[in-house]
Amino acid sequence: MSRRKDAERFRRLKEQNPDYVGFRGVDTAPARPTPVMESVTCSVCNRKRNADRNTLPEDRGRYVCVRCQADQETPRAAAE
Repeated sequence: MSRRKDAERFRRLKEQNPDYVGFRGVDTAPARPTPVMESVTCSVCNRKRNADRNTLPEDRGRYVCVRCQADQETPRAAAE
């Protein structure tokens, strides 16, 4: 990108967010900490899923993945 385009982009971002100070390099910390993931087997479909450790039940054998939860809430049209 040219210097002119960089300056225009910075000006545009600064207008959208007055607190924007520009790119500070790759060594800066992310805005949100990444969640700690854990591999768990779903008790319904028996597939291994990566899930946030904070959302897992105490008994890992009772874990139900998001897809199976959605299927339980809204039955598929083919099953009817």
